[in-house]
Amino acid sequence: MENQSSNQRAGLVFFALIFFIFGFATTFIITMTAPVKAIFGLSEFGAQLLSSAFFIAYPLMSIPSGKIIDRIGYKSTVGLGLLLMAAGSFLFIPAAQLPSFPLFLFGTFVLAIGVVFLQVAANPYVTALGPDSTASSRLNLTQALNSVATMIAPWLISVAIFRNLNLPDDPAAITAEQGLMAADRVPLPFIIMGIVVIVVALAIYNIKLPDITKGSTAKKSIWKYPHVVMGGLAIFAYVGAEVGNAGLLVNYLRVSIDGVSAEMASTYAAIYWGGAMIGRFFGSFMFSDMKQSKKFTYLLPVLLLALVAGSFVTDWNWTIGLTFTGVALVNFLIMQIGQGKAARTLAIFALIAAALGLATTFTTGSVALWTVISIGLFNSIMFPNIFSLAVKDLDKAELSGASGLINSLILGGAVIPPIMGGIADNFGYTYAFIVPAFCYFYIFYYAVKGSTIRRD
Repeated sequence: MENQSSNQRAGLVFFALIFFIFGFATTFIITMTAPVKAIFGLSEFGAQLLSSAFFIAYPLMSIPSGKIIDRIGYKSTVGLGLLLMAAGSFLFIPAAQLPSFPLFLFGTFVLAIGVVFLQVAANPYVTALGPDSTASSRLNLTQALNSVATMIAPWLISVAIFRNLNLPDDPAAITAEQGLMAADRVPLPFIIMGIVVIVVALAIYNIKLPDITKGSTAKKSIWKYPHVVMGGLAIFAYVGAEVGNAGLLVNYLRVSIDGVSAEMASTYAAIYWGGAMIGRFFGSFMFSDMKQSKKFTYLLPVLLLALVAGSFVTDWNWTIGLTFTGVALVNFLIMQIGQGKAARTLAIFALIAAALGLATTFTTGSVALWTVISIGLFNSIMFPNIFSLAVKDLDKAELSGASGLINSLILGGAVIPPIMGGIADNFGYTYAFIVPAFCYFYIFYYAVKGSTIRRD
């Protein structure tokens, strides 16, 4: 029993690293829409095609990835995913040097296939490393580490690409020379990413991971479980909303908020993703089976992390850090209403995220800035809670198939951002945030009704 527990801990640590890797890659690509728009002089709709090239890999490869897991196992699938990520990363070198937008899209697609392999393997593996009652806690913890990476990625773009570039507020005024300067700065982060994932891929073959499929017997097709299918649709809505918000955030702040440069807007994007990190750390202990009094002992360290993280990405602006910490505290207090229950907390957070999206549309200035950034905190527990509710009560042999279906509907990240980009082009950035509000309303419905386990 002790050896099994040790293997489970080793598996959880390893997959936490995997979550970090694909979280960084995903957010880096999403935030790249702003520099890509500058490099190629694209419309907002055209720039959002970069997100589409990434997320279109999910419906194409998620179900095949589940079948690959059944054939070669979780460990080999992860290794294959890492190597594909490296191949996609290195394609950005010629894409930036030419520069070629189609090659940017192709490199993004190849990298995304690798991320799909990782994500389809990682989520069910983590849920199976313990009892169903604490699956949300484990997923929130690993997703929190994923979110550490998502906070770093926009900050890295602000430093590595936008710093001292002095792009004009009007995207139409960006010169060809400035676009080429931005392109010259693109390859280095991708070279580093490619090298890192190759090293990790080589290392995994020396790591022994627990086999979560032992003792499992298949029941029936996962299409017979409405809570799985509707959970996939909730993932579609969630990822579409999260990516749509993030993809427009930098350019929205530059154009709509006075005095916000591209570099500063990228740091605010880092805070948006940092909200997901902080909220998931809250969720990692709020959805666990530890005593309530002990849960509150973790509050101060997470708030301290929020203060330091929010200040760091803004060049140690402690005022912004304190504001972010205050919003994080409000997020934690609201989480108490959920009483540690995944569905109830999901419903509350979905309603608040919808309200913040609508507030972004109908307010201006610093109010709109903080309403859109704060959505990140309420996005935090959505993916892990939706996923754990969607795979609840499934046999372990069914997890890979269910994960394939659910992850295929991450397609929302390819569909919603261009819709928002089209609205931004034709009606203004603020009205685009109505779209994710409706996505959050569906997530509320899933939490209240759709997640109920029913068998046909």
